[in-house]
Amino acid sequence: MRLGPATEEHAVDARSVSAKPRHLAAVSSVLAAMVLVVLNTAMANMALPTIAQSLQVTPALSIWIITANQAALLMALLPCAALGESLGYRRVFRWGVALFMFATLMCALAPTLSWLIAARLLQGLGGAAVMALAIALLRQVVPSQKLGAAIGWNALAVALSSAAGPAMGAAILSVADWPWLFAVLLPFGLWVMLAARALPAVDGTARKADLLSIALNAGTFASLVIAAGVITEYPALAVALLSISAIQLTQLVKRERQKEAPLIPLDLLRSNSFRISVTASVLCFAGQTAGLVALPFYLHHSLGHEVLMIGLYMIPWPLTVALIAPLAGRLSNRWSTAWFCSVGGICLSTGLTGAALLPLQENLMMLVPLTMLCGLGFGLFNVANNRNMFLSAPISRSGTAGGMQGTARLLGQTAGAVIMTLLFNLFPVDSAPQLALGAGALLNLFAALISTLQSRETYS
Repeated sequence: MRLGPATEEHAVDARSVSAKPRHLAAVSSVLAAMVLVVLNTAMANMALPTIAQSLQVTPALSIWIITANQAALLMALLPCAALGESLGYRRVFRWGVALFMFATLMCALAPTLSWLIAARLLQGLGGAAVMALAIALLRQVVPSQKLGAAIGWNALAVALSSAAGPAMGAAILSVADWPWLFAVLLPFGLWVMLAARALPAVDGTARKADLLSIALNAGTFASLVIAAGVITEYPALAVALLSISAIQLTQLVKRERQKEAPLIPLDLLRSNSFRISVTASVLCFAGQTAGLVALPFYLHHSLGHEVLMIGLYMIPWPLTVALIAPLAGRLSNRWSTAWFCSVGGICLSTGLTGAALLPLQENLMMLVPLTMLCGLGFGLFNVANNRNMFLSAPISRSGTAGGMQGTARLLGQTAGAVIMTLLFNLFPVDSAPQLALGAGALLNLFAALISTLQSRETYS
């Protein structure tokens, strides 16, 4: 039976008492889809040198394998969220998984770099539907008082797949060629498609898509990502692209301002709590990315360690996130999310500060508790902040809230990567990583301070 929009607000409680096997299949399909997208990204990032060598392209050109995917994600997150609200979350989610799997097959068959870049672009479009609608679908399946726990499960799945991705990629490359990095995901994706049939089939609002707004949105983020990628080599081009991005964003905001459900969620951003959560998320992910990118360079260039040791010292960070996320999810249902976000941001800031300032060359084992502190802080912050963001939006706008949450994350990650790139161009390679760690610490301190302003306005 399909549920109409009028009954949507009551759907959560009704489904929470549905048959347990179907309930578990619905939740597992969403989490498995997130694992699929994150694993794909982690393995592709790790295998970039191998792919570049196999396709006989320069490292600079191979970066577009990553850039194309990231640009597509940013371009499509908000449109996929809007389509989910219009056509139904389950339908768009399954379309996204199907497109992602088709693109994954094309990646596995890619004979040239241009083919692979095009396939990665399609992967990003499909992955955007998964990332934008995952929490919205969980919100339909679990009761509102357990949303924090559901977000904790999602964070656990992402953290574990992020940690396992490089190791899985290395294991596959030790026995097979790089196309198998994509081919091994196909059976997993087929299972996700079948399990997703257990998701609730809730009708959408049937709002028509505004193609011009979607084009302006895509142009805004495509220009932004490309500008970030060329800012060091072609600064004049980057400035021009940033100007084009700003012009398109201005036109998009003007076009969407009077709409009841705008593509850019201006209606949700009027909420102080939602706006603060989005701002804090951008700052936190920018700081975290700067730290995660800087640490391997610091360990290699400043401390002289090889790749294997660097990988081992990086593991405690994602593993601690995986351990703390479910607990943070349960506790955030009971305690203030503003408090959790502030404590998490301070812990992450403290860990990055310690990594930047302490004499690790004398005792590298000090890095282990510091990276664990970073993981603890990020786990606390991310789960609580996401819960606050979603509960600051009505259920009918869960898709758009998910799109905005994913957009904030990717904007922060892009900003963190740009900060790292600029520091490498402005300072010697021996000092730039420590400066990036300090910048990451400062950004997370700002995220913690801003989070103290969160209100208690929620929608159940």
